Amino acid sequence: MQSYRQRKRRLMSEINVVPYIDVMLVLLVIFMITAPLLTEGVRVELPRASAEPVDPRDQEPVVITVDKEGRYYLPERDQPSDLDAIVSYAAALLRRRPEADFLVRGDREARYDGVVQAMVALQQAGVEKIGLITRQPDGQ
Repeated sequence: MQSYRQRKRRLMSEINVVPYIDVMLVLLVIFMITAPLLTEGVRVELPRASAEPVDPRDQEPVVITVDKEGRYYLPERDQPSDLDAIVSYAAALLRRRPEADFLVRGDREARYDGVVQAMVALQQAGVEKIGLITRQPDGQ
């Protein structure tokens, strides 16, 4: 009887990691669901055009956004920027990644002048090829 009590009172010194794995998997699922939602940034209504899609490359293109009020947004920034900030950002990025692709994403209600000014700022930074982002028309 006494040996039974000794076995029963002995503490278990192992760490049970199963609950930690469950928590980790739940967090992984949450981050997988919320990550695409965070990349939207500035909301713009893209113009529709039946253009051929560009072949994807290994690296993400750099997207400069122009909203319908004509404000400029750099990638991963929620605050509007000016044209000088676009020039310095693009020039610095080109020094690090000379093969980087640059795209302008303009709202369909944005003034044409705003989109062109963004393209001119990229040219002043040394960008040679600039693309425009559009959406496919409905029904295609």
